[in-house]
Amino acid sequence: QVQLVESGGGLVQAGGSLRLSCAASGRTFSMSAMGWFRQAPGKEREFVAAIRYNGASTYYADSVKGRFTISRDNAKSTVYLQMNSLKPEDTAVYYCAADRRSYYSGSDYGAGRFGSWGQGTQVTVSS
Repeated sequence: QVQLVESGGGLVQAGGSLRLSCAASGRTFSMSAMGWFRQAPGKEREFVAAIRYNGASTYYADSVKGRFTISRDNAKSTVYLQMNSLKPEDTAVYYCAADRRSYYSGSDYGAGRFGSWGQGTQVTVSS
């Protein structure tokens, strides 16, 4: 099991940027794909981005493509989400998650594939 702690959320004006970090503990981080999800008030949790265990490929929701960038540093057991050109509709609690599967190299990153979740960090974008 991987323990995950997010940081970097906050209040930002529309058009601004934030960088979220997710620090992991546990020996399986480098074997696991990592994802970012978000949940806005009254809405279901939705996929934002994912990155393979080795960083070779990344995947994005259409709503954030071209604005957000996911990356990871396996030496630091940390995954990042750089968010640029933020919009009010990006307001949500953002969660990082670790894939249950080891060394997965496919493109299926539904929420059910992730077994470990952080506590979430609030991102608020004002208009």
